[in-house]
Order: sequence, then C-alpha cells, then structure tokens
Amino acid sequence: MTLSGYTWRQQAFEPGRWKSIFATPSVILRASGSVGVAFLMWLVGACIAATGTAVYMELGTGLPRSGGEKNYLEYIYRKPKFLATHTYSVYALIAPGHATANSVVFGEYVIHSLSLVPSRYNTRLVAVLCLTFCLLTHGTTVKWGLRLQNALGMFKIIILFMITTCGMFCLVGVPGFGVREGYDPPNNFKWKHFWEGSGKGTNAFVTGLYNVMWSFIGYSNANYALSEIRDPVRTIKRAAPAAMLLATTVYLFINVAYFSVVSKADILGSQRIVAALFFRNLFGPTAEKTLSVFIALSTLGNLLSGQFIRGRIAQELGREAVLPFSPILASNKPFNAPLAALFAQYLVSCTLVLVLPPGDAYLFIIGLSSYSLALINSLVSFGLLLLYTPLYRIRNWNPPFQSPKIIIVLFFLSNIFLVSVPLIPPALGSRVYDHLPYWLHVFVALSVSLTGVGYWYVRCVWLPRRKAISWSGNGSFRTTVSPDMFSVKLLLPLEKFWKPPPPLVWAA
Repeated sequence: MTLSGYTWRQQAFEPGRWKSIFATPSVILRASGSVGVAFLMWLVGACIAATGTAVYMELGTGLPRSGGEKNYLEYIYRKPKFLATHTYSVYALIAPGHATANSVVFGEYVIHSLSLVPSRYNTRLVAVLCLTFCLLTHGTTVKWGLRLQNALGMFKIIILFMITTCGMFCLVGVPGFGVREGYDPPNNFKWKHFWEGSGKGTNAFVTGLYNVMWSFIGYSNANYALSEIRDPVRTIKRAAPAAMLLATTVYLFINVAYFSVVSKADILGSQRIVAALFFRNLFGPTAEKTLSVFIALSTLGNLLSGQFIRGRIAQELGREAVLPFSPILASNKPFNAPLAALFAQYLVSCTLVLVLPPGDAYLFIIGLSSYSLALINSLVSFGLLLLYTPLYRIRNWNPPFQSPKIIIVLFFLSNIFLVSVPLIPPALGSRVYDHLPYWLHVFVALSVSLTGVGYWYVRCVWLPRRKAISWSGNGSFRTTVSPDMFSVKLLLPLEKFWKPPPPLVWAA
C-alpha cells in the first residue's frame, strides 16, 4: 500500500491539526488572558512549526523510511548501543494520549448533539466506541480506512470553510449573519478589549503555546509512514510547505471567525465545544446540535489518521524486537494490516480514557504529550546540527533537501524554551490545572524518559551481564523472519552467531 501526495498531506496534518481548532481555543484564551495574546501565541506557534517542518523535511528526505524520530535518534546517537531505541519505545507507549484526547473531544460533541448532559461515563463510553471503530477499520481494511479518512478530511475542509466564511460575513456585517438576540454580542476586536486580561506570566504563555503546538503537531507525523508513500522525497519537498502554509492560514482565519461571533466569556466557559457555540450564535440551537454531529465526524477523521500513523510506530518497534511480543506486533496477519500493533495502542488509549478523571485530564494529556515531544525535538534538532560538525563528517550527511542552519538552531532553541519554562511556577492568580500541581506533566514526562533508560539498562546491560553475555562490542544482530515475511531483528550473543550481518545502510 502506497500513499498519494494528497493522502500524505492528510497524514501530515490530521493527527494534530484541524481537530484542535474545534477543541483548544478556549484553553488557549484561558492561558493567554486576552484575545491579543491568544493571536500572538498562534503566530509564535506557527513560526516554531515552520522551523520544525524544515528540520523534519531534511531528515525525511535523508532517511526516507517509516519510523520518524526513532530512525533519526538511532542514526545520530549510536552510543550507548540501543539506548535511543529503547528510550523512544517507552515514549511511544504514551503516544496514544493523542488518541485519548481526540476520542474525548469526539464524545463531548456527540453527547452535546444529543442534548444530553456530559458526564464521565457517557462521554467515555462514546470515546471507547469511537476507538473501537478506528481499530476495526484500520486493522482489517486499510484501503477502505484510508478512503474514509480522506473523505472525512475533505468534509472537514468544508466545515472549516463554512466557519471562516460565516465568521467573515458576521465581522463585516452581511445581513443574515449577525449574532442572534439572547446571546452576548462579541466586542473582542475593540482595542480596549483586545488586550484586556493580558499578563498571565511566562508559564501560562507556554501552557497556551503547548496547545497551539498540539494543533501544529502534524509537521512530523507523516515521517512515521514514509515507506508507504509513493516517491517520498519528491512528495515531502512539495507537500510539506504547502500543507504548513495552508494550516497556518486556516487557523488564523478560524480564530478571527470565532472571536467575531462568540464573546470572550462564552469562549472561556465553552470547555471544548466552542465551534458548537459559534453555530448557535449565528443560526440557533437546532443548527448547533446538527453541526455538532458534523464536527464529531471531522474529529473521527483525525482519529483514523492518528491511529494509522501510531500503529505503524508500534509495528516498526516490533520489527526491531524492542517491545515484548515483537513478532506478533510486526505481523500484518490476518488482514494484511497491522492489527496487533493497533490493538496494543488501542488498549493503552482505552485505559487512559477510562482511568483518567474528568476536568484536568484533557489538559494533562496535551501537556504530557507536548512536553515529551519538546524533549525529543530538542534531541533531534541538536543531533541534526551535530551531523554538520567534523566529528560526524564520516556519516557523509547530504540529503536532497537541507534546511538553513539558522532554522535548525531556532527550532532547537524554541524547544529548549518549551522544556525549561514549565519548571517556573505560574504567576499569582494563574494556574495550569484546576486540581493537579502545575509541574505534574513535566514530572511524568521526565519519569517516562528515565524509565526508558532503565528499560535499556536492564535489557541490554544488566541481563546480559547476569548471563555472562556481552551485548556491546561482542554482540550482534541476527535477522529472523516473522510469519508474514517481515524481518525482525533479535539480539543474540556472538558466541551463538559468528558471521556478522552487513552494516545498516541509510538512504542518502
């Protein structure tokens, strides 16, 4: 199965982009304190995402195979042996947090469309059903799953076009597109209100920026499935800049539309259904319920795309025997689809959906995922800079696309900023969570990283020593084959495997 350029653009931007514009504006406004600072966050986030797009374009064209950051970390940080792979594998286990957050948003919009009161149980029941549908779709019929997510992607573009057009009509005063009586008229673009409430502090700014970056997270996701993209180098060089420009333009126009129709107070109180309030203010409660169904379907498209990508990550780790039950995870049986890898992701996602409490859960998942990604992006961008130093000149790094060095440096510094600032306590009167400590997502993300290091030490250092086996220097790879002919690399002592395999050759 190979992906066309259009499908690649879907993969690149679906998992994080588009669905967040239905869910995060209220969170970003809460963190910013004012409409003006919220727009500033979107602009800063777009700049960071643009530099990240350039960095991952270079890495994707230089190493055009599925795996994403795992491949890049392995290629750059080769010592200690296997440390990068094992540490990343633990991070991959919390990656289903993306699906967890998306499924909760889907459940909230479905419950809202049915005029039911959202609760911990009905929202999560719908979320689990949604995750199950995604598992069965991509785990049994990949071809039809791709067709469905592409169709929902086109449908989502129509919804976004409707919001943008209606919001612009309301802003300029076109008859029939004004805010209905009984709802607060927005005054968000009057200068005295535009910056009102600013000054929440640096920690709050980064919290809002995390939600913006969550929306732009798609700039690296397509690199996870490059092996399934037709002519990946050519596709990346053409599709990535176009998709980035499109996403930035759409986000700015959608935010203008929201603030033109919905008052600041309503947005702050909307939780994650601000798009539903947008249609309510313009067309009444009936349209609000109907269009909530359409928004839920748009979110379903994001979930399908996200699960397609995340399943490939678990499968790649299975092919390298990093996770337990690797031959099963690497297999495409029985439907010529990564059902086992998707099922592993499904179990983690459902556990998070059912265990995490309501309220702070959504924000915690975004914070944890964004902070972990900032850690990885810091290592990836720093490693890319290392490839241009004399120490790494032996690698002969010369990809078809090379981003300017200043862009790589800016991306590295921006991620260092995103990693460091959350350690600063929030300003008085500002808070990250309602009931959780502000540093919890930082603590969990760093704990996950340390767990990965511990997993590597036990598996590659302690156990071999305990069995009197040397895995570093005197160890080797043996290539075995899974039932459906996918190679799986297993670690064996050299005493049992004398002839070393040919060295791994990366695409130039």
